[in-house]
Amino acid sequence: MKSFLYALVGLMLSSLAMSCTVVKQGEVGVKRTFGRYADRPYTEGLRAFNPFTSVIVKVPVQTENMEVSLNLPSKEGLNIRADISILYNLQPSKAPDILREIGRSYEANVILPVFRSTVADVTARYFAKDMHTGQRAIIEEAIKTQMGGLLKDRGIIIEAVLIKSIQLPANLARAIEEKLEAEQRALRMEFVLQEAQQEAQRRRIEAEGVRDAQNIISQGLDPNLLQFKSIEAFLELAKSPNTKVIITDGDMPMLMDLQDTNVRQSGIRD
Repeated sequence: MKSFLYALVGLMLSSLAMSCTVVKQGEVGVKRTFGRYADRPYTEGLRAFNPFTSVIVKVPVQTENMEVSLNLPSKEGLNIRADISILYNLQPSKAPDILREIGRSYEANVILPVFRSTVADVTARYFAKDMHTGQRAIIEEAIKTQMGGLLKDRGIIIEAVLIKSIQLPANLARAIEEKLEAEQRALRMEFVLQEAQQEAQRRRIEAEGVRDAQNIISQGLDPNLLQFKSIEAFLELAKSPNTKVIITDGDMPMLMDLQDTNVRQSGIRD
């Protein structure tokens, strides 16, 4: 009976000595016992540990957004103020190594120094105006690729580098705006010239069509056809009940209405 009581008391004491924590989705837990990190991280779920000897350190592994503001050097030696977002995540299996080799301040100890070095190296290859135009996406991709190569082995994955805002020097910004305005005016003028050329082409095609139609008509009006049409006209005049005077040279008839002639003559006599 006494042994049973001793066992029960021991079980109760050991239960009191245990503690629990919940590892949530989007993070892993690494158990540290007497200052040493375990090799295998815990995934999400309820995890027990001895609070007198161990602790579970939680590390986020979902996408994190690191905001940085700094001056970017350009190829011509200017400093361009920019706000940049670094999207990254940690490989879950590498969480113990990250805690051992870098610590929990991996953003300040590794990511930020690598980013500053990389961004200075990449942007120095481009002119300041390139950071304000379509070259920005190329610059972002170059920074991401170079950072990813340096941090991948450490278990840090760079998902994207986004340049959110650029503050160019006032003189440079004004020069870029003037250049863009000049390009817009040139494009408008090119459009006007194209419109004028298209209109001239349309008129030329229309004139050629009229000319071709006239040539076809003139070629079709041969003497035989004109004589045939003249005979048709004589036949139609012969069917008319009114008195007509027809003056002709045998080819083309000229018609005179006697009634209208008489009326005009009567008016003269009056």
